[in-house]
Amino acid sequence: MYDPLHDLSPGTNIDYPESYWASVSGAAPQDNGQLTADINADVVIIGGGYTGLSCALHLSREHNIKAVVLEANKTAWGCSGRNAGFILKSTGRKPWSAMTKSWGEEVMRGIYSEVCQGVDSVNALIKEGIDCEQQSSGYIRVAHKPSMFAGLVTQAKLLQNTFSYNVDIICKDELHQNYMADQNAHGAIRFNDGFGINPLKLAWGYQKLAQDAGVKIHTGSPVIELTERNQKQIITTPHATVTAQKVVLATNGYTPKNFHSSVANKTLPVLSQIIVTEPLNAEQLQACNFLTSNVIMDTRALKYYYRKLPDNRILFGGRGAITGKAADDPYYTNRLLGVLKQSFPALQSINYQHAWSGWICMSLDDIPHINQAEDNSNVYYAMGYCGNGVSFAVQAGKRLADKVAGVELPNLPLYNSPLPKFPLPALRRLGQWGYFHYGKIKDAYF
Repeated sequence: MYDPLHDLSPGTNIDYPESYWASVSGAAPQDNGQLTADINADVVIIGGGYTGLSCALHLSREHNIKAVVLEANKTAWGCSGRNAGFILKSTGRKPWSAMTKSWGEEVMRGIYSEVCQGVDSVNALIKEGIDCEQQSSGYIRVAHKPSMFAGLVTQAKLLQNTFSYNVDIICKDELHQNYMADQNAHGAIRFNDGFGINPLKLAWGYQKLAQDAGVKIHTGSPVIELTERNQKQIITTPHATVTAQKVVLATNGYTPKNFHSSVANKTLPVLSQIIVTEPLNAEQLQACNFLTSNVIMDTRALKYYYRKLPDNRILFGGRGAITGKAADDPYYTNRLLGVLKQSFPALQSINYQHAWSGWICMSLDDIPHINQAEDNSNVYYAMGYCGNGVSFAVQAGKRLADKVAGVELPNLPLYNSPLPKFPLPALRRLGQWGYFHYGKIKDAYF
């Protein structure tokens, strides 16, 4: 599997992975195909996922700037088409309390506002006619052991007091009776505004909106060199070159090794693994009391997440392999299936029909960064969503468009600080291995 820490290119025109989403979403929308002739452009966006499509759409709609999108493979081939489809009010991995401690309450509230705007933007775009199989609203965070429930209650009260955020506190018996009888769930808190979608269809919906706004999208067109000449950005693809005023890097966890100095050694791509089961029959659903279609995540350091899909399959995800070379090892899919069966003992005979993995993008300081390259003010990037990019990537793309157009952004760390470089970047995977072992111990004993 393509590994951004080792490979110089994600390939060219590679088909979608054999995911559940690819199997149920039908044919991909038409695009402008491979770039085969030299062109000029005001703005070139590298990467055809949520960030790049949002940036292109908002550049056109709000600033009358027509961008060209270059995608190495197919639209949403990366994480945008492989994720679990959770729309949440979240960004990065840094808790609200930690943001307050680091930057003060005003900044924390500013970041919260940006997160809320991201979810609002997703909802608004869906309402323009995107059929992405949106499910009923609700995000349930479950305590994976009894000792974790008190912390969830504290979190709920903090959110209610800080943001007037309506969070339900659900005891174990109520959770099992009214939502699902997960034997590894010992109570939960429930947010009323998260929901599940088909992430690939969502991206294709953004693509259509962008194309309707005049955006040109060239798939099968990987960027093999990005240089500056006479204050122009020269973007070289296998069969043609684009000369542009400005360039946006919207590649996130799929950014190739040594792609550009502005982001080199500043992110850690981490594999997330997902399985989707066979459809559950009525007896299995009843035995699990699986009533809810809300999205669900637990309190582990190495989190598991799941949801019931519209066709009564269970999507179940968690961490995957450390390297791309090991991504297809059946150990990781079987581990997920084993945890699913522990949670729902009535599903001992169930198997998975789809299994795939994809790269999420971690930043050193656990927040995304939307900024300009320190060595080239005409190169922009948005990266480091830390697994929470399905909704925030749309806001990041919108803010990228503002930044490209010269609009002043809110004075927040998301927008006024560059991606920090990892210390000893060659040892990033070793640090990841260490954290995974720490997480296993923490989840089991603390």
